[in-house]
Amino acid sequence: MKILANILWLIFGGFATAMEYFAASIALMVTIIGIPFGLQTLKLGVLELWPFGSRVETTEGNPGCLSTIMNIIWFFVGGFWIMITHVAFGILLFVTVIGAPWGYQHFKLAKLALTPFGRTIVPELDL
Repeated sequence: MKILANILWLIFGGFATAMEYFAASIALMVTIIGIPFGLQTLKLGVLELWPFGSRVETTEGNPGCLSTIMNIIWFFVGGFWIMITHVAFGILLFVTVIGAPWGYQHFKLAKLALTPFGRTIVPELDL
């Protein structure tokens, strides 16, 4: 079922949005200062490709002061607007009963978009 949901996600915007994240990642990595931010947009792009069956977790150990500072910079540079976009799409999808699973994925992406530093994407294994 997750495979079908991911395929529908890709067809109805996931692939295009992931390509936008990847293009932004390449553009950010042109400068040395932009490399950490480019890596975070790359992380968002990967989750955008296959959100069903993945979860966002805080990295093990103490992420530290640098992670907090980078999240604050990220928030003001554009993370807030990325998060707002995903929340808006999540609310729109939750209005219909059938769109709820896809709305939940947008909320997961919003959480990652708000504070990407110190978080990892973990695939869920069905045993």
